[in-house]
Amino acid sequence: MNSSLPIVVIGAGPVGLAAAAHLLGRNLTPLVLEAGSEVGAGMRQWAHVRMFSPWEYTLDKTALALLQKHGWVAPDVTGFPTGGEVVEEYLQPLANLPEIKPHVRTGTRVTAVTKQRRDRMKDTQRNDVPFVVRYTDSTGEHEILAQAVIDASGTIETPNPLGASGLPALGERAAQKHIFYGMPHVLGIHRERYAGKRVLVVGSGHSAFNVLSDLARLAAQAPGTQIQWAIRRPSLQRVLGGGENDQLKERGRLGLTIGRLVKEGVLTVTTGFHLERLEQTTAGIVAHGAGKALAPVDEIVGATGFRPDLGVLAELRMALDLGTQAPTALAPLIDPNLHSCGSVRPHGAEELKHPDANIYIVGMKSYGRAPTFLLLTGYEQVRSVVAAIAGDWEAARRVELVLPETGVCITQFADEDAVDVAAATSCCGGPAPAEADACCVMDADSKASGQAGCGCSTPAAAAPAVKVSTCCR
Repeated sequence: MNSSLPIVVIGAGPVGLAAAAHLLGRNLTPLVLEAGSEVGAGMRQWAHVRMFSPWEYTLDKTALALLQKHGWVAPDVTGFPTGGEVVEEYLQPLANLPEIKPHVRTGTRVTAVTKQRRDRMKDTQRNDVPFVVRYTDSTGEHEILAQAVIDASGTIETPNPLGASGLPALGERAAQKHIFYGMPHVLGIHRERYAGKRVLVVGSGHSAFNVLSDLARLAAQAPGTQIQWAIRRPSLQRVLGGGENDQLKERGRLGLTIGRLVKEGVLTVTTGFHLERLEQTTAGIVAHGAGKALAPVDEIVGATGFRPDLGVLAELRMALDLGTQAPTALAPLIDPNLHSCGSVRPHGAEELKHPDANIYIVGMKSYGRAPTFLLLTGYEQVRSVVAAIAGDWEAARRVELVLPETGVCITQFADEDAVDVAAATSCCGGPAPAEADACCVMDADSKASGQAGCGCSTPAAAAPAVKVSTCCR
């Protein structure tokens, strides 16, 4: 394959731009194609939301070094930026650097990736021919050859529907003008949409928490604002997270805030609710599911997560898990049906590779439909992936990251989730003591004995030298 060809990076968000910085550090030529009109287009959609990761966990080391070379001064690493601040204070300056700017094209949407003169059926010399990347811009449709492709396009453009079966609920499309998917700017540009209205929030992740918190603040300012919250889980116990045990303190505090709002009656919660149908009545929109009907509302916020758009890679040979739609080697580490703790051990090219060599999905999209992605994870992914593309598999397989723990494990909720006994007892034996800074019993015991922690099912002598954030290995 022609080594002079560029490595195409799809997406100019934090992970895509970090990939560009790492490629330049390896003397490889990146070409970053961003569908939006500006870099960080995905983050700009939730620019008003304050992250629960401080600046310390938001900056890629290689990108940071490149910025500092040009005199850029990092923000206070202990501060918690909004999405908009990350874009304006970090991504935009990074994209404007003379080393990176010539390699970034905005307003350029990738529509397909394939192998040159090889559809997915063709075996002969697949790994000897370059990739063909098809894209559209203001001048029309084009193609470019690439020696490798790093897909960091994210998932924000493909939100999950409200329906509990993975499809839009009956009546969901008809009610579109009253549904917002993601995190509306409740206290800003969308204030009038929700002030004094009856609002239903569907979803149990941190996006839902942020929306609920903002709606509660709005309700204190705008009389008549009523907030309903519907989740599929049978109780709030696991949903509210690790609280004070979460090493990302703002994430833990957010869960505690929502718990307090529920206790105070600011939020009306319906648990065990599986939305099947939306009915538009004279009294408002009524959500139906599993023999339950919620009170009528005026507006709905769908905070049910996102899913990857894999159509762009349809002509490539990809090894993807049937459930999560993540790379098959990564899936067991992140599948919420199996994974014991809310954080995931660092991983890289080895877990992200596919039958077609040199195609990698990184960032949020690499998690498929699984939640709780952290930027640091994406930065470690691209460090490893770029090393692999450069042929340095020793560096690609090396772990260079420590991740914070969530303070919550599935084993704490085995009865709630009907987890079988074997699964429940195989991971650390249950929750850590309340006073321990650990996510589970084995993690606490390992730390108490002077080990790195997270040594579940691993003899102390074989405990990892580098701390990894998972209760089970």
